[in-house]
Amino acid sequence: MLIDAASLYYRAFHGVPDRRRDPAQPPNNAVRGLVDMTASLIGQRGPAALVMCWDDDWRPAFRVEAIPSYKQHRLAPGDTTGTTEDTPPDLVPQVPVIVELLAALGIARVGAPGYEADDVIGTLVERTAGRRPVEVVTGDRDLFQLVDDAAGVSVLYTARGGVRDADEVDESWLVQRYGLASGRAYAEMAVLRGDPSDGLPGVQGIGEKTAVQLLDTFGSLAGIIEALDRGDERIKGARRTRLEDAWEYLTAAPRVVDVARDAPVELDETAMALPTAVADEAAVRRLVERYDLGSPVGRLLEALGAPPLN
Repeated sequence: MLIDAASLYYRAFHGVPDRRRDPAQPPNNAVRGLVDMTASLIGQRGPAALVMCWDDDWRPAFRVEAIPSYKQHRLAPGDTTGTTEDTPPDLVPQVPVIVELLAALGIARVGAPGYEADDVIGTLVERTAGRRPVEVVTGDRDLFQLVDDAAGVSVLYTARGGVRDADEVDESWLVQRYGLASGRAYAEMAVLRGDPSDGLPGVQGIGEKTAVQLLDTFGSLAGIIEALDRGDERIKGARRTRLEDAWEYLTAAPRVVDVARDAPVELDETAMALPTAVADEAAVRRLVERYDLGSPVGRLLEALGAPPLN
C-alpha cells in the first residue's frame, strides 16, 4: 500500500473537527485524522507492507520549467521564490508531528529530493509491480495513470467517499467512468483536458468527451500530434485550430502530467513491512500525551496487531 500522505492529511485537516477546549493547545486534527485513516486502511485492506509517500518538493523545478503555471495559484501570498505553498496556519505545525509520530511508530515514510509524492509512488510502483499487488491511496486523479491490471496496480480513490468508502479504481472502472482502457490513456486525456487544480490549461474547447474521442480515433497523444502534423482530414475546423494553437503546450505537458518512474527514492523493501510493535515507545507516549492522540493511536496499534501502550 502506497499512501499519498499529503492528500490524506489535508483531507483530515479539513474533515476532522478541531475540538480543542483551549486555543492555546496545539492543533491535532490532521494528525488524529491521518492516524485514524491509516488504521482503517490497514484494518480493511490488510496490506503486508505500507509506505507513506512524501512531497519533498511540492512544485518541482522540472515541472515549472515545462509549464510555468504549474500550481502557481497555490503559492503563498507574497512569495517571490515560487516555492512556498499557501498552507493553513493550523496545519503547518502538525506536519512535523506527523513525521515524528510515523518514525516513532515504525511506519515507513519516504520522499525524494526535487520530486513530489506522486513521483515517489510511481517509482515504487515501477520497482514493485508485477511481483505483488500494489494499492495506491490518494485523492488525486493524476495517479489513475498508474492503474495496470496486468501488473496488479490499482488506486483507492478517496476524494468522494474517504478511506472507508473509497472508489477501487482498476481498468474496468476507468472504462466505465471515462471510456478509457488504461492508465496511460487517462494521463493523455488529462493533458488534453487540463486540470485547473494543478494550473494546467489543457486545450481550449477540448473537454473529457472530446479528448476521449480523439484518443479513440488516433490511439494516443503522439498519434494525435502526428495526425495534426500530416494534415489528417479527420481533424478539421475549429478543433484543428485549437490543437495547433496548443502545439507547444501539448509537447510540454506530458513532462508535467507523467509521474516519474525513476526518482531517487532510498528505501529498502524490508522497511516497508508493517511494524508489529512501535519503534520508540517513549516517543509515542510523549506525542500521545502532548497532542491528545490516545484514541487514534490505540486504534492504529490494534489494526497493526501491535501491543498497546503500557
